[in-house]
Amino acid sequence: MSRPILEVIALDVQDAVAAQTGGADRLELVTDMAASGLTPDRETFAAVRDAVDLPVRVMLRATDDFAAGDAEALEALCERARALCAEGAEEFVLGFLDDTGRPDLAAIGALLDAVPGCRWTFHRAIDRCADRAGLRKQLDGLAGLDTYLTAGSADGVTAGLAVLCAEAARTAAGEPGYLPHLMAGGGLNLGHVPALRDAGVAAFHIGGAARLGGWDTPVSPDAVRVWRETLDG
Repeated sequence: MSRPILEVIALDVQDAVAAQTGGADRLELVTDMAASGLTPDRETFAAVRDAVDLPVRVMLRATDDFAAGDAEALEALCERARALCAEGAEEFVLGFLDDTGRPDLAAIGALLDAVPGCRWTFHRAIDRCADRAGLRKQLDGLAGLDTYLTAGSADGVTAGLAVLCAEAARTAAGEPGYLPHLMAGGGLNLGHVPALRDAGVAAFHIGGAARLGGWDTPVSPDAVRVWRETLDG
């Protein structure tokens, strides 16, 4: 089995350097975790880009829910996405639902037009959608989509563990809509790792688990290193 991917949430340069030191493979760059992670400014991305050698996936999200907002709000987010691309960003995290809980294809398409050719993750909006399998079918084939970040449940990995294992099997079988990587994240802890690895999950996403004192403290290289060693073991 290949080395698992370990993605760590970073809020700034200090977090990014610590995550790299601890053995992370990739960063998810966000701001304002009180709102569950919003789009960082261009300057923060530039500083992180210059400080580390890791791939950086930048969050595209302006509010603490999974709605894209009105036309003006969506265009403002697209403009921020274009500015990040101009700064050198090549990977993103995004995902929007409409009022019925289905993927907002118009909003997703507008953002993909703003970041042409970029690779991206559909984030935990999948855990709040009306139909997980239907969402995957609707998004199947969208350019650049290579990862789903999911806990398997809106209530976190403990509640969604069986769903994650079942979806990992469908990914391994190459089912339509299941070809992107399944990245487990959302209340993920070390105790979940054996079952997820046995199921074939090969990508893991941590945020608070990378910090020794919660979100008010920076990423700890030692905490990340424990995850790295556990996943590799």
